[in-house]
Amino acid sequence: MRRAPFVPSVDPFLLWLIAVVATASLLPVRGAAAGWFDILADAAIALLFFLHGAKLSREAIVKGIGNWRLHLMVLASTYLLFPVAGLVTERLAQGWINPLLLSGVLFLTLLPSTVQSSIAFTAMARGNVAAAVCSASLSNLLGILLTPLLVGVFIQSARTGQGGDWSAVRSIVMQLLVPFLAGHFLRPVIGKWIDRHKAILMPVDRGSILLVVYSAFSAAVVNGIWQVLEFSDLLELLLISAVILAFIMGVNALLTRATGLPREDAVVLLFCGSKKSLVSGVPMAGALFAPAQVGMIVLPLMIFHQLQLFVCAWLAARFAREAEAPNSATPARIPQTSDEIAAAAEAVGLPIPEPCAPGVAANLALLSSHAERMRGKAS
Repeated sequence: MRRAPFVPSVDPFLLWLIAVVATASLLPVRGAAAGWFDILADAAIALLFFLHGAKLSREAIVKGIGNWRLHLMVLASTYLLFPVAGLVTERLAQGWINPLLLSGVLFLTLLPSTVQSSIAFTAMARGNVAAAVCSASLSNLLGILLTPLLVGVFIQSARTGQGGDWSAVRSIVMQLLVPFLAGHFLRPVIGKWIDRHKAILMPVDRGSILLVVYSAFSAAVVNGIWQVLEFSDLLELLLISAVILAFIMGVNALLTRATGLPREDAVVLLFCGSKKSLVSGVPMAGALFAPAQVGMIVLPLMIFHQLQLFVCAWLAARFAREAEAPNSATPARIPQTSDEIAAAAEAVGLPIPEPCAPGVAANLALLSSHAERMRGKAS
């Protein structure tokens, strides 16, 4: 039976997260084994960011970097609008939700945007893929420095009266930024191999997150998380996440109209400016908070992450239908660069074998040329 177009599918990764949390609750890793497990999780995260750096195309960066107004709007949404929403939520919710969970809500609003899902949803919605690559990558690189500083100002200083821990910043830089830059600088050497084996990013991406989540929840279970956490807390977190996401998306939608952004750029702002990165957030939480607190801190992020995927998948499908409508005022943009083609193929679940890639690119270029001629005649 075919699913209705407005009903998003359940992300299998959510089921894996639930399974990992359940496993950690029943069989938490303890003692010396926990230390070795942490080392394994850190190595997996470093490998993940190395592969992300090697995958990032300079061609896409150069093509999208000139759209500075859009990038500033995405960064403002990520590092100004979101933190304001988090601070207001923390003030309003004090007294009726666990303080550590509230810190987790504020923490998620200080994180960078996602990369892979932002690009995939932008491609699915027929948005500006090159600008999405540039905005999402820039947000992540800045977040490696900005997020620890913001956490030090808004969370740690509020608790202890002291600023952030610079050793944590160094740890995050060494674990995330250094592998990312190393991978990107080695792209001329390994880039072709990475492009041919992009499928390996998915298991490394999700596997590394699952390792860190298992480690974090094991420590939380050992310290009695389920003695202080109730089911009502989860429902409250879901409600808070929905309100924050609706607020951010609503403000960004109004900004696109007020500033007159083209449709393709408006899609980028809506998706890149409303998402938060679980990939960056989980290891950052491990570096910035005590091991016993990490499970509670990342729980709001896990809930927000799944909610944003549901909402953005529905919106991307809707925008795609509107762009493909026969009488649509905005014709669908044909992907042309290798990154745009790969993102569009990934968004619809249609991998392109390497031997076919040059032919696909040539056919799309020819199709784009014919489409431009037809639009010129129509006008």
